[in-house]
Amino acid sequence: MMSDDLSKKVINIKRVAEKALHDKDLLAELLENLRSKKEIIRYNSHKVLFLLSQEHPEILYPRWDYFAQFLESDNTYHKLSAIEILANLTKVDTNDKFEKMFNRFYNLFNDKSFITAAYLAGASGKIAKTKPKLQTKITNRLLSIDKTHHDPERVDLVKGSAIESFKEYFEESKDKKKIIEFVKKQLKSKSPKTKKIAKEFIEQLNN
Repeated sequence: MMSDDLSKKVINIKRVAEKALHDKDLLAELLENLRSKKEIIRYNSHKVLFLLSQEHPEILYPRWDYFAQFLESDNTYHKLSAIEILANLTKVDTNDKFEKMFNRFYNLFNDKSFITAAYLAGASGKIAKTKPKLQTKITNRLLSIDKTHHDPERVDLVKGSAIESFKEYFEESKDKKKIIEFVKKQLKSKSPKTKKIAKEFIEQLNN
């Protein structure tokens, strides 16, 4: 069993991922480990699966529904894992599974944890790149962050992640005017980080 290795604080993520490509038992164990109550095992398994979802998404795509169920978990870490991995899997989503769960996915902006909202905003650029037909819908969700229940100062942080996502698909977006308007407002953000991200966005635009 790989559990002994995965319980170490430092593991060779790439090596485990490469082994899992050819070892169905190991892959099954990694997937099951996302439910592990031992945080280090869960976290290491997530890192391996995240790498696989980046470099070999076709291996994990058949498990789409398995990852999607974690979006309803009471555990925030489970949700974050699902968001990150599903965003990578949209690259090979030939059955339009993401389109069918769009609202379910983006309703997490109103999750109990603002960290979930921040991860969601941060993953949106990747999804918009792989799902160009959804770009306007994604943009509208990102522009509506103020409508969530989170405290204004936390919403300001989420907006920084949204701007990072806008950068990824801005050139091909049909909603440039709305995006620019949103980003310019963040030049007065109470979050120094978001203010900096907004400033960099506008500077790149002007160059």
